[in-house]
Amino acid sequence: MPKEIKKELSLRVFHKDELDEEVRLLVDKARHTANNARAPYSNFKVGAAVLLEDGKVVLGNNQENAAYPAGLCAERVAFFAASANHPKSKILKVAIVALQMDANENNIPAPCGSCRQVMSEYEVEQNTPIEVYLTGGKGDILMSESIDNLLPFKFSVEQLS
Repeated sequence: MPKEIKKELSLRVFHKDELDEEVRLLVDKARHTANNARAPYSNFKVGAAVLLEDGKVVLGNNQENAAYPAGLCAERVAFFAASANHPKSKILKVAIVALQMDANENNIPAPCGSCRQVMSEYEVEQNTPIEVYLTGGKGDILMSESIDNLLPFKFSVEQLS
């Protein structure tokens, strides 16, 4: 008989006014940097703001290229910049804001699979959960207590052994 695997996800939805000041500012910084994204082809502008344990905030936004695979998502830009510039500092939280031109900005975006994998590896490596806040241009904010909720059956270094 097959064995059933159950995994509970820890996700919550907030209105911006329900967030603490630190997270509200992180979301605002992600929204601001989304406005500066380079998205001339898709008009899908995404910003990410990463909060480090030392209180620093590292920003990233998507960078599109006519040769699509050469572009990079906001989440990876922010995580890679945090690692490159602050290699010893753990990532505590990330806010991700997606602004779609001519679309419903109340939609809550989801990071792509590549970004989930990259963020997950940082979380596993630092052995500390990273809180994730996702929102569109307006509306509710989805909060996950860990990237593990976004990628529950991730590929990890243990599978390389």
